[in-house]
Amino acid sequence: MMNKVFKAYDVRATVPDPLNEEVAFRIGRATARFLLSQEGLDALPEANRRSIAVGHDMRLTSPSLVAALQGGMRSEGADVVDVGLVDTPMVPFAVNHVGCIGGVQTTASHNPAHYNGFKISKLGGKPVGEQTGLAEIRDTADTLDASGDPIGSVREENLWDAYRSHVFQMLAPSLQDGSQRLRIAIDASNGMAGTMVPKLFLGVPGLDIVQINFENSSGVFVHEPNPLVEANLQQTRDAVREQGCDVGICFDGDADRCMVVDEKGNIVGCDLITGWLGQRFLRAAGGGSVVFDLRSSHSTAELVREGGGEPVRSRVGHVFMKQAMATHEAVFGGELSGHFYFRENFNADSGAMAFAAVCSAIVEDGRAFSDIIGDARRYSQSGEINFEVDDKAAAMQRLIEAYPAAEADRLDGVTVDLGDWWCNVRPSNTEPLLRLNLEARSDEDVARRVAEIEPLLGTRVDH
Repeated sequence: MMNKVFKAYDVRATVPDPLNEEVAFRIGRATARFLLSQEGLDALPEANRRSIAVGHDMRLTSPSLVAALQGGMRSEGADVVDVGLVDTPMVPFAVNHVGCIGGVQTTASHNPAHYNGFKISKLGGKPVGEQTGLAEIRDTADTLDASGDPIGSVREENLWDAYRSHVFQMLAPSLQDGSQRLRIAIDASNGMAGTMVPKLFLGVPGLDIVQINFENSSGVFVHEPNPLVEANLQQTRDAVREQGCDVGICFDGDADRCMVVDEKGNIVGCDLITGWLGQRFLRAAGGGSVVFDLRSSHSTAELVREGGGEPVRSRVGHVFMKQAMATHEAVFGGELSGHFYFRENFNADSGAMAFAAVCSAIVEDGRAFSDIIGDARRYSQSGEINFEVDDKAAAMQRLIEAYPAAEADRLDGVTVDLGDWWCNVRPSNTEPLLRLNLEARSDEDVARRVAEIEPLLGTRVDH
């Protein structure tokens, strides 16, 4: 049963089958056991050593699932700190702000409305993935039943004021006092940004916000809450152009990710955002490292070096990005998926902080956003292309053998670099697919190189 709901980085499945209240109770028990057995709990005040922060998103199934989850935790003697209806980044903030042993957000992120799940973090708000405890929680939950009286306590905590102060580290004082102004189109995707943005940013003197899809109580998504899909950005792009906005932001369902659109309605790649914002954080810190996922444009590393920093390539995924942030004591990090990571946020990602940082960097520069980000557009990219293939390892080996003169590595899938073009091919964790990202000097070069390597990778899947 648990194998159907546990994924590589979180718990996520359709409700009520296979995920339901009984399963949630068992996961709550197993999560509490795992968190209560961590090393380092004695560094917390004694009263906090059994406290777990718990939040939930706006999905209609979230209240019953989070109640069952909390019941399971309390039956193991854990004390629940219920932070209520919040965006996902609020939970690791709560873990650190309150001083909890870990936290859980009930959410299915960008999945359709009939999905739900749990994102688990441990001491310090560090993510729990398959290699860092999630497999242990899964195996334990498999052995438990959905029964037990509540031993631990539960208390509600409203942390929005503290969270606002935390996020506003990233918001320029000139926007906070209104001495500079920006007009921004925000698509909340009928998700948690529809709660988070009003609580944090509405009423800020320098922010004139055009609201799109902020209603989040009906359980209905006007479009899939996944801003990585270009079609889901159309409302943002249209609003920016029609409403004369300086920038557009589209959040995903749980508001830990966002995509950015310039004032002309053009989508700006998150790798370019990472390089551009990375320079800003490097200036503020007097140097340091910036972490980016290995699918990112070479211009990202170039921008980091030009900003006096050390570029650090990472495997794709928040578990790996956060580890790289910690290992290299990085000032900032970003993924193509729209996750942005901040040293001031315990190395965790934050959609709210990313929004604040983008707005601040635009007003500090003074130019139109398209002109600012134009400095980072140096190469042509294929975007992610999927290939269906039965033997993924053999296909990646064919790619390496086809280019013996290339500089190659296997940090995450296979990357081959021939100087004037390069590509990364990564296997999907859940499907018989390889995912290709390729970059070259021009659109024509990209098209030619993609056509050249297509026969090595399998059958192209266009969707």
